[in-house]
Amino acid sequence: MSVIPILYEDGEALVIDKPAGLPIERPRAGGRSLENHLEELKLGFQRVPVAVHRIDTDTSGCLLMARNPKALKRFNAAFEAREVEKVYLGIVAGPVAEDEGTIALSLSKISSAEKGWRMIAAKKGKPAVTHWRKLAERGGNTLVEFRPETGRTHQIRVHAEHGLGHALLGDPVYGNGQGAPRTMLHARALTVPREGKTPITAMAPLPADFRALGFGDDDLSA
Repeated sequence: MSVIPILYEDGEALVIDKPAGLPIERPRAGGRSLENHLEELKLGFQRVPVAVHRIDTDTSGCLLMARNPKALKRFNAAFEAREVEKVYLGIVAGPVAEDEGTIALSLSKISSAEKGWRMIAAKKGKPAVTHWRKLAERGGNTLVEFRPETGRTHQIRVHAEHGLGHALLGDPVYGNGQGAPRTMLHARALTVPREGKTPITAMAPLPADFRALGFGDDDLSA
């Protein structure tokens, strides 16, 4: 069993590079989840670390974990106050006309017997804001950097579909699920400010499946 890469570590925090396909919470149908790795992530501490926020099962990259209850409370407050800076990379399944912009579309959750639940853009939904910029185009797909201001469920996935005109490559809910074995979204970087301490900063390397589609580190310095 491969050990999950650690991107940042100190006495109160861990940032891991969560592999794509690993759910944070144990699936109802059973199977592996982050819970299976908590013992190895203790790294000599008595307590197992606790995930502070959520990223989708398909999404790879930076996940902040707290090593004690006091830290968890402070980190939760930082997320609530929108003090945490998050950078995502996504591969959009099509061309993107503009170079950069901001998508402000409120989101609401709906559910149906046929399709299950999903998020939709709705005026009466919760406000959601995402800043984006185009980094590179390869093979008809576009690498986009997303900086979400809010942290709504599926925010980047819905904003890509409605705001950029194309869903993320491989997205089975908001796109056609084709072109990649997963929804191509990667939590690239995370910065968490801390009072009286240096901020927590972490950056996750570009995943192999992004590279397989022709994107590389040179595209990230665009």
